[in-house]
Amino acid sequence: MQKTAWAEVPWLHPGFAQTCIDFYQLTKPRLILLFLITTAAAMWVASSGQVGPRLFLTTLLAGACAAGSANTINCIYDRDIDFIMERTRHRPLPSGRIQVWQASVFAVALALAAFLLLALGANLLSACLAMSGIAVYIGVYTHWLKRSSTQNIVIGGAAGAIPPLVGWAAVTGELSWAAWVLFAIIFVWTPPHFWPLAMMIEEDYAKVGVPMMPVVNGMATTANQTFVYTALLLPVTLLLVYPLQVAGTLYALIAIVLWAQFIHKAWQLTQTPDDQQMARSVFKFSILYMMLLCAGMGVDSLPWTQQVWHHSTHILQAWIPSIG
Repeated sequence: MQKTAWAEVPWLHPGFAQTCIDFYQLTKPRLILLFLITTAAAMWVASSGQVGPRLFLTTLLAGACAAGSANTINCIYDRDIDFIMERTRHRPLPSGRIQVWQASVFAVALALAAFLLLALGANLLSACLAMSGIAVYIGVYTHWLKRSSTQNIVIGGAAGAIPPLVGWAAVTGELSWAAWVLFAIIFVWTPPHFWPLAMMIEEDYAKVGVPMMPVVNGMATTANQTFVYTALLLPVTLLLVYPLQVAGTLYALIAIVLWAQFIHKAWQLTQTPDDQQMARSVFKFSILYMMLLCAGMGVDSLPWTQQVWHHSTHILQAWIPSIG
């Protein structure tokens, strides 16, 4: 009797842990991590490095829920092509481990949680922006562009650029020019981040008829476009330093050093566009680039960092004339 009673407890059932993992996989947690990093960076810059821990954690939790909802809906919509592609056919939906109605309820619950957390814990603007991110990702990218245009990543990149707007709005209750520059940074970074990945799995996309740029325009054109967008990153990232002056010298140095490495790799890709290992290298570095750039924003925004740089500048200015 005792054994039977224990067996009837749902969370002790052998399949319960696997079901939890399956729902977790629907949210695409690796993508969520990048969204949260950009959200956090925006909050640190907006608050000059003094964001409150409660607001910070609430916004990140809401951001994770919103991104998880969007990614789950994307999995529902793409379950047909996911079943065909070898690398995705074992996902929870195409494999049948999770039913469509279950994933739909899960996605709606996550979206509601995100909205309520932001509306009650931050402000209505940030909550509406989070919902707009879901709408753009599903309506513009997943439904409209992904299966119809080679520019799907370029235009659809707007969805991935909304998290820093959410973070900025959560702190300030408005969207300044600096917030839109953060949006632009993610928007411009998305093509050189995703196109190398598309070059690596071009055969999968061709198999299911998704018109990613490598499939339609070829590897050389994709590599050249990757280089162009990477080149645009430097002037866009430095707009935070001048004319907006919301980031300082430390951030500028980090942005320049990271960009130099990024553009070097992008140039190498143009020389060997059919080299999948080179494409993989660019893709992996694009992730590291964004993580370190956001970390640079965060550290640069801290009050003690500003004080150190300000003090160092005064010492340098006093030291240079003494040399002369």
